[in-house]
Amino acid sequence: MTLTKRLIRNASVGLLTTLVSTCVLAEVSIPDDYRIGGFALGCQAYTFNRYSAFEAIEKTAQAGGRCIEFYPGQKLSLEEPTVKLDHNASEEVIEKIKAKLKKHNIMAVNYGVVGLPNNEPECRKVFEFAKKLGLRGVTSEPKADAMDLIEKLVKEYDILMGIHNHPKRPNDANYKHWDPNFILSMVKDRDRRLGSCADIGHFVRSGVKPVDALKILEGRVMSSHLKDLSEFSPRGHDVPFGTGKSDISGVLDELKRQGFQGNISIEYEFNWEHSVPDVAQSIGFVRGYVGAKH
Repeated sequence: MTLTKRLIRNASVGLLTTLVSTCVLAEVSIPDDYRIGGFALGCQAYTFNRYSAFEAIEKTAQAGGRCIEFYPGQKLSLEEPTVKLDHNASEEVIEKIKAKLKKHNIMAVNYGVVGLPNNEPECRKVFEFAKKLGLRGVTSEPKADAMDLIEKLVKEYDILMGIHNHPKRPNDANYKHWDPNFILSMVKDRDRRLGSCADIGHFVRSGVKPVDALKILEGRVMSSHLKDLSEFSPRGHDVPFGTGKSDISGVLDELKRQGFQGNISIEYEFNWEHSVPDVAQSIGFVRGYVGAKH
């Protein structure tokens, strides 16, 4: 083979590899307009679970967030309190959600924590909803027997799935999602769109240092529920970023090092009815911290 032919062949192989990689990982990207200091930062709507989903969008914007992650079962609006935001939503409801997001210039990026059972019609409803709403991913705590089905749907819909972690349960040895090593074991040999929704506060409540957890999950962190806790124990409650024990600075550094492109959802589960100032302070911390690094 001549040098010219070899160069042409190698260039063709390289181009084909790039095209295949692009096709395999062509999931929804989050534009820079919806990022703060490089991070797609906003709220998990559960922060405002005393309010409607539309109010959660308003409060996310009020606090300075750019993205929102919905959860199933929140009432849609004050005007329609009996209508729920979930994956059973009608086309009309989905269009109303999109209009509300557009009005406040907020991007919906994720949905969960939602059940993904080993039942294709039920799982498919979740992915259909996510696709219609233009979401980047969904968040769940699936059982191992559902992973083959979930992987199939992740590939079909080109939507990420992050496995969420709740705190360790002292009286339930069967609950293992608190452990980043267990989450990694569920996804490590599977499609790259399967990974972790790293709940930083729940790692702390489980006695796991968040930065250590992120390093274990490197390359598989799809999204994060970011919390700073008052103490490094199961009793810790949310406090504004930088004032607690979660090492938020270290977490941001590690996510940046890993080239993390997913969403960060502030999930503030304290001072429920008056949390907007605390959330705004947390967003300000990220903005200031990232700014100080440049």
